Amino acid sequence: MKFVIAPDSFKESMSAKKAATAIESGIHAIFPDAVCTIVPMADGGEGTVESLTSMSDGDIVKVEVVGPLGEAVTAEYGIIDHGEIAVIEMASASGIELISSQERDPLITTTYGTGQLIKHALDSGVKRILIGIGGSATNDAGAGMLQALGVSFKDQNGKELPYGGGALDLLAEIDISGLDSRIKEVQIDVACDVSNPLIGSNGASAIFGPQKGATPETVEILDRNLAHFAELVKRELNLDIAHMEGAGAAGGLGGGLLAFLNARLKKGIELVIEYTGLEEHIKDADYVFTGEGSIDSQTIFGKTPYGVATIAKKYNIPVFAVAGKIGEGVEPLYDIGFTSIFGILKGAVQLEEALKEGEMNLTFTVKNICRLINKLRGETNETTIG
Repeated sequence: MKFVIAPDSFKESMSAKKAATAIESGIHAIFPDAVCTIVPMADGGEGTVESLTSMSDGDIVKVEVVGPLGEAVTAEYGIIDHGEIAVIEMASASGIELISSQERDPLITTTYGTGQLIKHALDSGVKRILIGIGGSATNDAGAGMLQALGVSFKDQNGKELPYGGGALDLLAEIDISGLDSRIKEVQIDVACDVSNPLIGSNGASAIFGPQKGATPETVEILDRNLAHFAELVKRELNLDIAHMEGAGAAGGLGGGLLAFLNARLKKGIELVIEYTGLEEHIKDADYVFTGEGSIDSQTIFGKTPYGVATIAKKYNIPVFAVAGKIGEGVEPLYDIGFTSIFGILKGAVQLEEALKEGEMNLTFTVKNICRLINKLRGETNETTIG
C-alpha cells in the first residue's frame, strides 16, 4: 500500500515535517511494508519556508536586512529545487512579530528588507521565487521593497522618499530605470489569501491598519497616501491597482508586486501544492493523511487539509485528517473529499501538556486509524473471496 502524508504544522507543538514523521510511525506500526511518501505542507504563511525546504532537502539562507523599523534584523529564506527556486516569507524581514505592540506604526514601517531578500535570491541565481506575504507590519504598498530592488520614488524636489506609508503623499516621480533587470527573467509567485483592494473601506489601511498600530486618523492618512501612490502608478505604468483584487494584501505589498514585478497572486495552498508536486504523489496513492493543529469551519477557506483533500477527491482516494482540536462547522468538509476527521487528544488535559505530547498522541491516533483500515480491508477481501 502507498500512503501520502501531507500535514501542515501543529502550531507550538510540531512542525509539518515532525507531524508527518509521527504519522508515518503510526502507519508503519500497523503496516510495516507500506510505502509512505512524506510531503510537509503549508498554506503560504508561517512555516512555508521550513516545509518546502525540508521536503526537498533544500537550504536555509540567513541574511542581515533592514527590519520594519529600519533596524538590522537577521532574516532567512529557502533555496529548493537544486538552486532554481527561492521561498521567501516576507514576515521574516518585514513582519509584525519583529516589533513590539508599542512600536507598531504603519506610517514608518517598511518592506525594504523583503526587497533585500528578493535581491539576495536573485544573486543566488534562482529562476523562480515564491513569496508568502502574511504577517506584515507595513502599509507602504511595497515601496520599500521596490527601493531595495532599484526603483526610485522621489518627491517634488527630486529627493528619495523615506521609509513608510506615511511618506507616500510626497511622491511626485517614479523612476523604474534602475529596477534590477534580472526581475524580468524570473517568475514571481505570491501566496496571497486575501482579496482586499488597495484602497477604500475594504482596503489595506482600513482592514489591516489597526492591527499594525494605526489609529482611525492614521487609517485615513494611509488610505489617502495609497490612493496617491496608485494614481502615480497608473500615470507612470498605465496600470490601475487601486481596486485590483489582492492589491491590498500585506499593506499594499500585493499591489507593488503586481505593478512592478509582474507577479502572479494565487491562494497559498494552491502554490504550495504546485511547488511540492503534491498531485503527482497523490494520484496513485491508496490513502492520504493530512492535518494541522485545528480543523474547523475556517478550514474550507483554503487551509492545508482542504487543499490536500480536494486533490485526493479528484482520484477518489480516502483522506484521513487529524487535528489537535476539532471545532464547529466541519460537516461541509466531508462533501469536498474528507473521509474522516480525528482529534488526537486522549482526554481533557492542560494546553501545555497537549502541546508537549503532540507527536506521541498523533502516532497513537494514526495507529488506531490504520487498525480500522486493516480490519475493513480484511473484511473486503473475505467478501471478495466468498
